Amino acid sequence: MNGAEAMVRSLEAHGVTHIFGLCGDTTLPFYDAMNRLEHGITHVLTRDERSAAYMADGFSRVTGRVGVCEGPSGGGATYILPGLIEANESSYAVLAITTDISVGSYGKFPLTEVDQDALMRPLTKFNTVIKRADHIPRMVRQAFRAMTTGRSGSAHLGLPYDIQYDDVPADDIWGDPKHHSYPAYRAAPEPGAAEAAVEAILTAKSPLIVCGGGVVIARAMEELGKIASRLDIAVGTSISGKGSLADTHPQSLGVVGSNGGTDETWEMMEGADLVVFMGCRAGSTTTSRWEAPKPGQRIVHFDNDPMTIGANYPTEVGVVADLKLALQAVNACLDARKGNLPSFGGAAKIADIKQRKFAKFEKLANSKTEQVLPEQIIHALNRNLPDDAIVVSDPGTSCPYYNAYSQQKHPGRQYITNRAHGALGYSLSASLGAWFGRPGAKVVGMMGDGSFNFTCGELETVVRCAAPITYVVFSNANFGWIKASQREDCDKRYYNVDFNRTNHAAVAEAFGVKTWRVERSEDLDPALTEAFAHDGPTLIDVVCQALEDSAAPVRRWMG
Repeated sequence: MNGAEAMVRSLEAHGVTHIFGLCGDTTLPFYDAMNRLEHGITHVLTRDERSAAYMADGFSRVTGRVGVCEGPSGGGATYILPGLIEANESSYAVLAITTDISVGSYGKFPLTEVDQDALMRPLTKFNTVIKRADHIPRMVRQAFRAMTTGRSGSAHLGLPYDIQYDDVPADDIWGDPKHHSYPAYRAAPEPGAAEAAVEAILTAKSPLIVCGGGVVIARAMEELGKIASRLDIAVGTSISGKGSLADTHPQSLGVVGSNGGTDETWEMMEGADLVVFMGCRAGSTTTSRWEAPKPGQRIVHFDNDPMTIGANYPTEVGVVADLKLALQAVNACLDARKGNLPSFGGAAKIADIKQRKFAKFEKLANSKTEQVLPEQIIHALNRNLPDDAIVVSDPGTSCPYYNAYSQQKHPGRQYITNRAHGALGYSLSASLGAWFGRPGAKVVGMMGDGSFNFTCGELETVVRCAAPITYVVFSNANFGWIKASQREDCDKRYYNVDFNRTNHAAVAEAFGVKTWRVERSEDLDPALTEAFAHDGPTLIDVVCQALEDSAAPVRRWMG
């Protein structure tokens, strides 16, 4: 077989079912192989390589399998970068295949020449431009090994045009079934580590667990829930850790930190005498720029990446292991202890915190206003979302509100937002990838109007795929996060953050999307009901309060 066929067969051997991508001159042999071969892989034609990467990211997050995107040389390779770095820094397995100019024309100034190897190296866990066709199968295997083991992440394979026509031995096409999903080849904690962590936790008076995305990636939700319930210990999360416990779980505090955390939830972060980070890097957002834990608060840290242990805080006990195996070991330690286990009273403290937090929220959400408030949008979503829905948010206006006030009824990955690099334009495309990954669930994509205009051309792809996704646009005619920051940091000296209001419903309707435009809070429920019942793509354009005028749950704005 030739190199292009070998690439298709190698992806098939690794259980790939979907590829998101965009055609180009250098992809001709690859597309021809996809067209001629029987392989069971669905190729989704996108309108932008950046969108292809975001679709692969959304697919990977909800399936626990590698998301695959592809694009051509030159501009295609540069456009695909944002999705690769987001996936890598968020620890999701995404493979980008960018075809390239011929190896034989390197250095001759051909059209679209760029050093893809140098371009992708800082953004990925594994990266190579393949120089020989017979290297294709082993490089694909190496990419899948890298993406799915240890701390999962992204990979890039460059596939030059000429080697796509060269011969590859058919008997070298195989893949390890373990690498079809991640985490693969889970590593257990070293002897005594889990026991030391348990001893530290049980000597605390007011411990708090703070979970990052690692708990959900490792599918360790059941093990965490068992620990939380048997010790009655409070569990907060980072934004990415949402879903570690159901929001309705008695020990679930909710999101802590500067984006979606509130003064009420922050009380436990500041008041804990021991903080247990689980699959969480203790970065700037979760710790409100390292405002807490403070010096003197003890730290226990579980993570599958040893580089995170002690990176930001002196750590009393570090447990380097897969989170599922580590928490199983913790439960085994608790099982083996004689006598009654302590109860830390987390549920009672959390009930009081939630009562106070949601009283403020519901006062605004239930108020009669001339303008739709973001709280009213989230309140309507809480009432109308199916229990198994997947919600995808851009990092703008919708993000802090959903982080703080949504009520996810089951643990697991039902909420997605791109918090590693926070690029606008993510949710529209990632929602489609999530729908392909979990087509039986209702997918809702939320964004501000700034984000909508980054990527609205991808609505054509959504319509062509007949994906019954509902998009909700928080329309306030500015880059709200920056304008609200200018209010706080620049004494309301607003500069170059406002733009003309767009009728997003009319734009989406022109693509073939069924739409609603909402300007009154009482129209939210009827619009959501009709949109959720429709069997195709829908969009609700909500003209709402500007972020700089709101009571957004962002700690630096709440003083």
